[in-house]
Amino acid sequence: MADTDDFSALYERGMATRRTVLGDSHVDRVQSAITDFDFPFQELITEAAWGTVWSRPGWSKRERSMVTIALLAALGHDEEVAMHVRATANTGASREDIAEALLHVAIYAGVPAANRAIKIAKQVFDETGAGKMG
Repeated sequence: MADTDDFSALYERGMATRRTVLGDSHVDRVQSAITDFDFPFQELITEAAWGTVWSRPGWSKRERSMVTIALLAALGHDEEVAMHVRATANTGASREDIAEALLHVAIYAGVPAANRAIKIAKQVFDETGAGKMG
């Protein structure tokens, strides 16, 4: 794996953003499992997704969170939906925000995709003890 002295400023910014959104425990768990095989992938997503897209000005973490959840739900990426629903505790996106995003998924990507994502979100809410809507 690469020496940490070789990490770019973009990587460092990405790692800071990733920790802010997903939380230290999640990022530490991922980091501890990195091997030579997947290090290039982890470096890519840290720089591109977290260091570039998630770190851009203009949209809040809340807004990026809602869009991310909707896109992941539309594409059927269940594990990522759950991870980003959990991350809303750090991004400020509320249960109401998630519900609205998933209504858009139902209309623009299909009811089955939204239905599956709603089940996943409810499961995460139950696991995390997230409060009721309203």
